[in-house]
Amino acid sequence: MISIDHLTLDFSGTPLFEDISFLVNPKEKVALVGKNGAGKTSLLRMVAGELEPTSGRISMPRDVTIGYLPQHLLVNDDRSVIDEVKVAFSGLIAIQEHIDRITAQLAERTDYESDEYNALIERLAVENERLLLYDSNNMMAEIEKTLLGLGFRRDDFGRPTSEFSGGWRMRIELAKILLRRPDVLLLDEPTNHLDIESIQWLESFLVGSRSALILVSHDRAFLDNVTTRTVEISLGKIYDYKVPYSKYVELRRERREQQLRAYENQQKMIADTEAFIEQFRYKATKAVQVQSRIKQLERLERIEVDEEDNSALRLKFPPAPHSGVLPVDIEHLTKAYGDHVVLDGVDMQIRRGEKVAFVGKNGEGKSTLVKCIMNEIPYSGTMKLGHGVKIGYFAQNQASLLDGERTVFETIDYVATGEIRTKIRDILGAFMFGGEASEKKVKVLSGGEKSRLAMIRLLLEPVNLLILDEPTNHLDMRSKDVLKEAIRAFNGTVILVSHDRDFLDGIVDKVYEFANRKTILHLGGIREFLEEKRIESLHEIERTRQPEKPAVPDSPAPVVSDSKLAYEQRKEAARALKKLERTVADYEAKIGAAETEIASMEGRFAAGESSGELMKAYNNAKHELDKLMYEWELVSGELEERRAAAGE
Repeated sequence: MISIDHLTLDFSGTPLFEDISFLVNPKEKVALVGKNGAGKTSLLRMVAGELEPTSGRISMPRDVTIGYLPQHLLVNDDRSVIDEVKVAFSGLIAIQEHIDRITAQLAERTDYESDEYNALIERLAVENERLLLYDSNNMMAEIEKTLLGLGFRRDDFGRPTSEFSGGWRMRIELAKILLRRPDVLLLDEPTNHLDIESIQWLESFLVGSRSALILVSHDRAFLDNVTTRTVEISLGKIYDYKVPYSKYVELRRERREQQLRAYENQQKMIADTEAFIEQFRYKATKAVQVQSRIKQLERLERIEVDEEDNSALRLKFPPAPHSGVLPVDIEHLTKAYGDHVVLDGVDMQIRRGEKVAFVGKNGEGKSTLVKCIMNEIPYSGTMKLGHGVKIGYFAQNQASLLDGERTVFETIDYVATGEIRTKIRDILGAFMFGGEASEKKVKVLSGGEKSRLAMIRLLLEPVNLLILDEPTNHLDMRSKDVLKEAIRAFNGTVILVSHDRDFLDGIVDKVYEFANRKTILHLGGIREFLEEKRIESLHEIERTRQPEKPAVPDSPAPVVSDSKLAYEQRKEAARALKKLERTVADYEAKIGAAETEIASMEGRFAAGESSGELMKAYNNAKHELDKLMYEWELVSGELEERRAAAGE
């Protein structure tokens, strides 16, 4: 269906990829993977006809239709959601209007035997056949099913598109593309603005679609569930395997290990042969063997090992300055836009050093609360930031706020101050913007490169509270892993807004679930949260209220009886209660030890001992006791609430 022949693309004389060829067959589902900047988006744009290759060609039948979803787009703001999506059926609407015009003409004419009348009858029959191909009776049903699947509510259908954020506008464009049912779908990071519920719906849609698919995504699970073939772009070459992504990674690693072993064996054989030739080159009795070995080396097909791109993001957040015990303390916070209440009476306390996840369905107020913490929007209620809190903030649209006309270096130099300006080149190198890459204009960077550039701002000065709102959007898999390790090693406080379950796993120790204008605290990591809720995604809570659930391929959920579920919930609550009791006991033991130490030092004071060191130790111990007492009160209060809820 699509033939890519000896394709080369140069930017400023530097090849992005060189002499690549592969074929995409009808209905085939292909994952296009590679590091940020490898050329994935450029290849999609060439297939879509938006970018010309330097050399080579892309061939496809003339009647093939293509639906292309880029990472960034503009949506018409003059229509409602439903009217904008109906544009997908513009061909059908034009046919229906033509049929209406022909029918009106036939009703007015009486020359039933004329050639013109018969011509109108024939044209009407042709148009009716075309209409049947569109299945026009199901148009509104298909539109409704697609919009609901992508997360819209029915009361959103009549709202103007101008009221929606960029992420929701992207969903509108995706709905239009899917409804057109093109022969080929080109989707560039379609999950970046979707919650897990919508991602699962899209998975089911794509798996059942008759369209061929070329998909760019950094979501491992999404790739594995949708695609059956993986094409990687790396260092200007492609590696093509007829397997899903996870299997491809295994096979690619095994292939390279085999190549290395074969290469090493061949190099040893070559060295031995050359040594034999050198040793016996001038011995007449060995002349035949020497000539034979020389010809053997000349005929030898040298084994090459696939090049591997070992460049990697090196990210380490600066040590966090000391802050108060409670960096964020929120009481009865309410936020509404007109009559629409987003958050209602939210209470939240985040302690120093905690790493917290904000999870929940899109539109439930996660980013809104972050903006309240940043004091970007007004609200009612109380918001207290702890003593000495310095915030580093990465917003969802951070990358789009960069000035496209500045170079990478100028972008950082513009905001850097003081001594840090002498280290800009080193910082850019750590983020894979070394050498000539630092002189690139921002507007030519890929989405992932822009996200990396925006992330550098967080390194320009030490902070003790990191707030990251969907930081993994546009980051490739390797960069996501590096960012995860950097957050894990950071010794400050972290608030993470994310739909990426794998990314959150192993980082966070508290989860705030956003639902129905409230927040619900869950102690423990993301795994414990998922086990507690008995769900497969961070947003399944919303899905359980709906009558139907999209099927999860190859993983049917077990049926759990009400009595067993109640027993498991009681068991989980009992475990949580025991854990809190142990925590309270630990605090009481520490408080007892601190009081004993203070009493001992007071005894030394009473005996006449006095020194600067003793006084310093005494003040430190008193401060530590105050902190322990404060934290003990918080945990004890939570324990009493749990006991009351359990009826103890």
